[in-house]
Amino acid sequence: MEQKLKVTNALSDPTRFNIYQHIIEQMEAVTVNDIAETFDIHPNVARMHLSKLEDVDLIISYTKKTGKGGRPSRLYELSNHVIELNFPHRDYKLLSAIALETLSKLGKPGEKALFDTGFTYGQRMIDQYQDASKLSLEQKLKLLRDASKLLGMYADFHYSETDQSITYTINNCPFKEAATKNESICHMHEFFLKGMFESLFEGITLSETNNMLNGCKNCTYIAKLSVV
Repeated sequence: MEQKLKVTNALSDPTRFNIYQHIIEQMEAVTVNDIAETFDIHPNVARMHLSKLEDVDLIISYTKKTGKGGRPSRLYELSNHVIELNFPHRDYKLLSAIALETLSKLGKPGEKALFDTGFTYGQRMIDQYQDASKLSLEQKLKLLRDASKLLGMYADFHYSETDQSITYTINNCPFKEAATKNESICHMHEFFLKGMFESLFEGITLSETNNMLNGCKNCTYIAKLSVV
């Protein structure tokens, strides 16, 4: 409980909360000057906010030589510590573990049900917004970005007109902790993404090129489009 109070206190400041969100979205190390420039605040104020976030294990810091001489730079990045706040207490992590173990006991039928349900929820994620058939390519890509941000994936997109493909890079996996214990989660997530894409594009093929669980910095998928 004491740690939860410290976290809520640290994030109660709007500027500090926005700095934390910025670091999550960046998914790479930042310096005091980076934060000062981005948020138009004095470096001393930026350093104070970063220190407060580090005090509650939301971020970590380390020094790194720049190769230009002088003092090493201090870099700040997201920690691996996951903070969960529920008032009153709810244990959805335990619930998901029970559900996943139950499905695994069903064997192949349970695994298929997991993948099919992931696909359906991916479709629903997109279909709740608007009729995709009336959207332009730019609007479809924006919808994917908005949905991905809502899901906490902080994804990057690159559309290649030459290849008629979308490179979809996930910088934060919302299922990471569960996926490290059960590889079926990764496959379910892929079906979830395929459901999202198939709600927007006809006849897509989705292939994985990077996976965080294999030591990659992010998870990357390439969606080949037959019809834009």
